[in-house]
Amino acid sequence: MSNLETDPAEVECESARVETSRRELLEPRDVPLGGPRAMQVRRTLPQRSRSLIGAWCFVDHYGPDAVSASGGMVVPPHPHTGLQTVSWLFTGEVEHRDSVGSHAMVRPGEINLMTAGSGIAHSEVSTAATTTLHGAQLWLALPDADRQHPPFFEHFAPEPVVFGGATVRVFIGSLLGSDSPVRVFSPLVGAELTVPAGTSIDLPVDPAFEHGILLDEGTVTIDDVDLPRSHLAYRGAGAGSVRISAGPDGARLLLIGGAPFGERIVMWWNFIGRTHEEIVEYRGAWQSDVIAGGRPDGRFGTVAGYPGSALPAPELPNVRLRPRD
Repeated sequence: MSNLETDPAEVECESARVETSRRELLEPRDVPLGGPRAMQVRRTLPQRSRSLIGAWCFVDHYGPDAVSASGGMVVPPHPHTGLQTVSWLFTGEVEHRDSVGSHAMVRPGEINLMTAGSGIAHSEVSTAATTTLHGAQLWLALPDADRQHPPFFEHFAPEPVVFGGATVRVFIGSLLGSDSPVRVFSPLVGAELTVPAGTSIDLPVDPAFEHGILLDEGTVTIDDVDLPRSHLAYRGAGAGSVRISAGPDGARLLLIGGAPFGERIVMWWNFIGRTHEEIVEYRGAWQSDVIAGGRPDGRFGTVAGYPGSALPAPELPNVRLRPRD
C-alpha cells in the first residue's frame, strides 16, 4: 500500500540501543489515506518513541470497513525504493499489479511480499466482490548491502500450525517449526496467531529478536499487561518466550520481530534511503520518468493493466526537516 499522506514527514530512523528488559506500549495514530472518502488506517510504526522493530519500519492496521461507505482500496501506481512491502488480509480481496509484470490477488491468510530494491511501482485495488476490507500493511527496510537488489514479487499461503490450542500462520521466517520460503534480507519473523477464548500460551521466540505484537480483534494480555486493539506491544531482545492470554472473546494477533536492524534509514512518502539527497533523487526520477512520461523504462518501470494514471509524489519540503530517531 502507498503512503497517501499529502504532507508526509521525513523520518530518519535508527535502531534503539538493545535493552533486554525493555517493554513499551505503542499507541496507534489515525491516518486518512486519500481524499474526502479517505480510507482510514491506524499506524503504530514509525513513531517518535520507536522507529523500527528489527527491520520492520511501517505498520498500518485497517478495518473492518464497509466498502460501500469507505470506497475500498484504490491506490494508483506509485513507487517504492529500499524496502519490502508485506500485505496481509483478514477479510476481503485486493488486486496487485507491479512494474516487474506481477499480477496477483491478496487474500486472507496469504502473504504478498514485494521487494522494491532499487525501485518498483505497483497498484492495489480492492476487487468488486469485496464488501468488507480488513487487514494490515507492513514494510521491511532493506539493509544497505541489499537495498539496490533488483525488484521481485512473491506469494505464499502458509499452512496453519496448532500450538497450545492457538492457530499460527507463519508468513515470514521461522516459528514453532514452521518455515516461510519468502525471501527476506535480515533475520525476521512474522505470523498471525488466533487464540481461543480463555486460552493462555507461552510462545517460544528467538531471544536474539526484539518483537512487536499487534491486537487485531478480541481481548488479550501480553505478559500480564492488557493490550488494546490496534496497539503494538513491544518486547526487547533477551526473552525466550512471550505469554499470551486471550480474554472471553478470544484474540487475533500479528507477531513481528527481528534482530535489531543497526542502521539509520530515511523514510519519506514511499521511499526509503539513507540521505535526504537520495530521497530527492528518487522523487525526481518518479516525477520525470513516470508522471511526465519521459522515461517509461527508467528506475520504476510502468504498471501494465491499471486503468488510470500514476500517483504524483507530494511536494518535498523547502528545507530539510529535523530528523526523528
